[in-house]
Amino acid sequence: MAELNGKVAIVTGATRGIGRAIAEALAEAGIQVTVTSRKQADCEEAAAAIAERTGTRALGIACDVRDATSCAQLVERTVGELGRLDILVNNAGIGAFAPVADMSVDTWDAVIGTNLDGPFYCTHAALPHLKKIGEAWVINIGSLAGKNAFPNGAAYNASKFGLIGFSEALMQEVRYDGIRVSCIMPGSVATEFSHPSGSTDGEWRVQAGDIARIVMDLLATPARTLASRIEVRPSQPPRK
Repeated sequence: MAELNGKVAIVTGATRGIGRAIAEALAEAGIQVTVTSRKQADCEEAAAAIAERTGTRALGIACDVRDATSCAQLVERTVGELGRLDILVNNAGIGAFAPVADMSVDTWDAVIGTNLDGPFYCTHAALPHLKKIGEAWVINIGSLAGKNAFPNGAAYNASKFGLIGFSEALMQEVRYDGIRVSCIMPGSVATEFSHPSGSTDGEWRVQAGDIARIVMDLLATPARTLASRIEVRPSQPPRK
């Protein structure tokens, strides 16, 4: 995708953290972007800030990715207002950490619904439009927790292990439709998600902007080449 100006992207979970950094990077490259999270006010505020900063059109559309109808409406509104869809970034995610014996069914459903059902619902709705483009992308933001299980992480691990499987199966299904599928798997990232109660400082951690740069590098990759799974970790974490 050599020419990015005028393309259209949807980024879920895009009002803060990794998603916000990705949406800003896309807009800086001239890609019109739909910013989405569950609260309409947050979406509108983020979209307005991105548009003012970059000069590129940005929409703010609320979407609960756990709901298939909401995801379908997100895609249809984006295409209706921006005219097309070239890039889908499935970034929305939540974490809940507790022993299986102590985890409620509602908590399990929320994690799986957001982290695994959401990418399916959004992708399912987006595919008919992406197939029209001929050179499109689905980029799923996973986690190194998708290959490294840990105690109290059953729900989160299951969702991210599943996202890798979903990504790699989808990649094989749509590669001849001109759609490339990549799964980016960050480790310790300096965001509120990774460190909800502590500081996100520490230059050793991966930064949200680093993940955005990887997304932009993917989009610059020649059409003949696909980086399908990208593991990202701090290069020099504190010594144990």
